[in-house]
Amino acid sequence: MKKILLGILLALGVAWAADMALWEKSTLNAIIKRGELRVSTDPGYYPFEMKDKKGNVIGFDIDIAREMAKAMGVKLVIVQGSFDSLISGLLTDKADLILAGMTITPERNLKVAFSNPYFTIGQTLLVRPDLKEKVKNYKDLDKPEYTVVTKLGVTGEIVARRMMKNAKIKTYDTEAEAVQEVLNGKADAFIYDFPFNSTFMMQKGKGLLVHLDQSITYEPLGIALKKGDPDFLNWLNHFLAQIKHDGTYDELYERWFVDNKWLDRIQ
Repeated sequence: MKKILLGILLALGVAWAADMALWEKSTLNAIIKRGELRVSTDPGYYPFEMKDKKGNVIGFDIDIAREMAKAMGVKLVIVQGSFDSLISGLLTDKADLILAGMTITPERNLKVAFSNPYFTIGQTLLVRPDLKEKVKNYKDLDKPEYTVVTKLGVTGEIVARRMMKNAKIKTYDTEAEAVQEVLNGKADAFIYDFPFNSTFMMQKGKGLLVHLDQSITYEPLGIALKKGDPDFLNWLNHFLAQIKHDGTYDELYERWFVDNKWLDRIQ
């Protein structure tokens, strides 16, 4: 009996030691010790993250990150980078997490872990007005004579290459560069996330482009973090659940997706 009890105690001791070792390596533990939460993002995805007229990064994701840092009791540090470099930056410890309107995909999930979805979007199309009668949906663009543009490395590129295989697909470093090609008549359509396209039409595209606003895809957005960190993942999921139930999330949604006052603040 004593040997059995001793064995149980030893097993519990080993498990406790393993848990403590895991916690010591946790990103959450490192954030608390450092006193800073480093959030990686790519400004330019309206209204999730963008720059105001003073060069400050603002947006829905940024406000979520600010609430996150507040809950941790640490300072928020925004780490800017191009979207296609965010995951590599996370894996080389340039940031603690990615909050950049990033769609959860199986391919990305092989490299990083994701929190529970905090937002759901879909891809839509902005097309030249002279194509209004010819192009009613993405299937109409799946022809060799059409050129479809999007930003490099985003879900829009994946969807375009998968669902419009016969069209010419071109990518650019920024959303602005890509959509400008359509405005200049050098491309026929721009594929990107609904929130950005909707905001662009409200801000600049009215009368110049046609928004085919029926979503082509279902895309849950998640917060990306390094794999093998259950403590940090647990914290993030509980944080998201909390702000969705205490009114914080609804307040931020209202600020960035219902009220358009922020349009006067951006570059």
